[in-house]
Formats: sequence, structure tokens, C-alpha cells
Amino acid sequence: MREVGRCGGEEHGKHSTWRVGRVLPALPAALVLALGGCASLERVGVPPLSNAVPADAPKTLSIDSPASLEAKRLAATFGGEYRAPAAEAYLNDILVKLAQASETPGETVYKVTILNSPVINAFALPSGNLFVTRGLLALANDNAEIAAVMAHEIGHITARHAYARAEREKEAAVVSQAATVIQNRQKGEEVEALRKQTLAGFSRQQELEADGIGIRVVARAGYDPYGASRFLTSLGRSTTLRAALVGQKASSDKPDMLSTHPSTPERVAQAVAAARQISGPGIGQRDRAGYLAALDGMTFGDDPADGYARGRKFVHPRLGFAFVAPEGFVLENSAQALLGIRNGGTEALRLDSTRVPAETPLETYIGSGWIDGLIQSSVESTTINGLPAVLATARAGEWNFRLAAIRKGEDVYRLIFAARALTSEADGRFKTAINSFRGVAPEEASDLKPLRIAVVKAAPGERAEELARKMAIADRPLEHFLLLNGLEAAGPLTAGESYKTVVE
Repeated sequence: MREVGRCGGEEHGKHSTWRVGRVLPALPAALVLALGGCASLERVGVPPLSNAVPADAPKTLSIDSPASLEAKRLAATFGGEYRAPAAEAYLNDILVKLAQASETPGETVYKVTILNSPVINAFALPSGNLFVTRGLLALANDNAEIAAVMAHEIGHITARHAYARAEREKEAAVVSQAATVIQNRQKGEEVEALRKQTLAGFSRQQELEADGIGIRVVARAGYDPYGASRFLTSLGRSTTLRAALVGQKASSDKPDMLSTHPSTPERVAQAVAAARQISGPGIGQRDRAGYLAALDGMTFGDDPADGYARGRKFVHPRLGFAFVAPEGFVLENSAQALLGIRNGGTEALRLDSTRVPAETPLETYIGSGWIDGLIQSSVESTTINGLPAVLATARAGEWNFRLAAIRKGEDVYRLIFAARALTSEADGRFKTAINSFRGVAPEEASDLKPLRIAVVKAAPGERAEELARKMAIADRPLEHFLLLNGLEAAGPLTAGESYKTVVE
């Protein structure tokens, strides 16, 4: 968890075409709206691994072009650059072939940057800077699949989709404004809703168009044109698994009317149809072994610098603390906070930190307005594992909150638990979790190892269940193993075939 240069940690969705949101899907709005101000789990004074370039930074003489600065801003938003020379070289070799096979060969020089994020995402800039997260790389299974992702992004550039969308947004904004002025506010709101729906449909059509362009480019470059449909299938399965982990039903087949992306089943069907127009299955390159070898040893999941969420336990070695969430919670490590959810969203939690002057009592701070709906009579001073703390409750709308502000060194850590019904049982779970917050000694922190991808070859007779049991993933390891390797079902593996596993 680290600060990304501004409140909110926005993900530049306008550049994103393969994104699977990793932030927990049903966190109550009250949990966010109740917070006043910006906080993170990044200690002030400890520089993050990479810094965003502020938009209002003073102008200085620099060799950086505007395109270069934009690339740096976007990279910083996704955790900065992840250095993996073997994977970079492998991907850039594919990019060279794709550029030569594109609809504008020789017009743009493309270069890939791997981003240090477990989020599944890829995007490209007109300058030729193409970005893929290590989370996306972990999901792909051969060079045809990753070629399809990168060709899709090239398709957006060659079709000038960003320019076309910007022009459509300008036109729609003028119409919306005119309707508000000439007619009335209600009519203006109706026009604005229609504008958003129209733009969403326009963007969805761009996504499908980029898919088609990418598949044709991939085929011309000599790769299997069915790689796109295989990757999109894995993308949909990833969404379904994530929803299952937090107790919700996946809804990728029923996108929001204002969604800018087509549903995954629709994209898969169209990708298969486009590939069939080119050739039957089995034609074109699919270098699974070479691709997996390029990923071998890559960090998996959370960046070690941002702490580790392992099951219900969260440890932040650099900031020196640990915390255990209540039973049934699924944790998510975001840029600004540790988030958690239980029972499909009926309970949620947030842990972040902020700087509070040492002379400011915690009782004063908790009542200073950073949380709405505070019940002043509930404020209680205490100590938690030797650390000064204040507990309280709050209520906002249909949500009830159990709060804790814990002082550790120069920082105050804020724990917020939300429940629609704060029963004595739920409150007891929350108090137990709050009391689990403790400092971590350097020796304990040094024993923690980051997760990484380990590529292994299946032994004769070995089954998916056996390799899954060896993985360092607490929740549904078999389903994660099948997803990471593009397998439809458990059972015997192909002897001598390479498979991705996750180890410490």
C-alpha cells in the first residue's frame, strides 16, 4: 500500500481495455463517504518506490517530452515499473512482429513497460508506450494470448480511438449544455444520461473493433488467432472467481448500461468468430513453454513493499505492524488502504494511516470530523498491545461503524468496520480484530517472503490437485491453479508440460 500522488488512486480507466477491477466490488459507499480527508498506509517521510509527476509541477528544462511525462504518470499510478529483463525482452520481440504486421507498419515504434501491479490491466499511448501489469502477464498462458492483448492495444492506436472518443465527448458536452440552458434542468439531466449511455456504447464498439483489428494483426504476425478468445475466457473466469471469494454472483454477462466495456461472453464469441474467418484451430504459433519461462520467478500478488495479505492476516514489514481480520473476511490490498469484505458486502473494513501531531490527543482527533456520524458518548481511551488507542462507534444512514485510532510512532492507524446491523456478535468480532493490531519486530518481518511464480514441469501421473496443494494461496488454491494455467477442470496433467504455481 502506497500513496500514488493524489487522493483516490484513480486508475486512468480511459486508457484501460483489459482491466479487471481488483478493488472489492461491494464496499459500502458509507465506508468511503464517512472518511474526511486523504490517508494511506504510506508513512510520511518514507519515499515510495515510484512517484507520480504532479500535473501542476513547476516547468523545468528537461529532456522529457509531454508523452514521456504522461507515460511516467500512468506508470506511477500502477505501482511504477517492474524490472524483469527476460520478460521485457520476450514481450518486445513480440511487439516488433506485431508492429510489422499492423495496419500502419513502420509508423510507430512500440516499447513495452511492465507495471508493478497485480491488477489485470493493459493500455497503450499514441507515442508507442505500451503497458502491461504483471497481474495480466500471470493470467496469460502463451505468446499468442499476450500477443492478442498487445495487438488489441495497437488496434486502439491505429484506429485513433482516443481521438474519436475525445471528439464525441466534446460534441455531446455541447449538446448537453445547450439542453440545460435552453430547456430546463430536468430535461438537461435526461440529455446528460443519454449522453453517457451513448458514449458508453461508443466505447464498447471501440473495444470490439480493437479486438477484431488485434486478431487480424496477430494472425498476420504468425501467432494463433484464437489466443484472444482464450485470454478473454480466462479474464471472465478471473472475474467469476473474484466474485465468489467475496460472496457475490459474477455479472460479467450483464454489464451496466453505462459500462464502457462489452461483457466478456460477448467479446469471447466475437473473438472466436473473427478467428474462424482466418483459420481453424491449431494454426499459428503458441509458445507456452517459452512464455512461461520468461515469467518464472516474477512477483505474484501484492508488492512486498506494500505489505502482505495472506488469508485473514495482513503484515506490513516496512511499517512494522500486523493485523488479523475477522473470520470470513476477504482482504484486498489497495493503493490507499487495506480493504475487506464479508458475506457479499453486509460487513466491510478499512485500515489506513495518517499523520497526527504528537501533541494532539487521540480523543480530540477521533472527534475532529474525519468520520461522519460519530457517537461522542462512545469514545473510549485504551491501549492495544502496548499502543495508545481510542475506540468509538458511529452511524451513517443504514450503516453502523466500529472505529479504532491506534498511535504507533509518528502515525495513527485508523481501523473502520462497517455493518448493516451491528449485532453484539459482529461487534465482538470487530473488537477481537482490533485487538489483533500489533507491532512487528524486524526479525519477524525478515522471515516473510514475497509470493512469486514458479514454473514446474508435471511428473508422470501428477494431478492438478497435487500441484495446487503445494501453492502458497490460502483461498481456493485449486481454482487459482486451474485459472492461472487455463485449465477447464482438475485431473491428470500432461507429463513434461510446464505449469505455473505460486510459492513463497
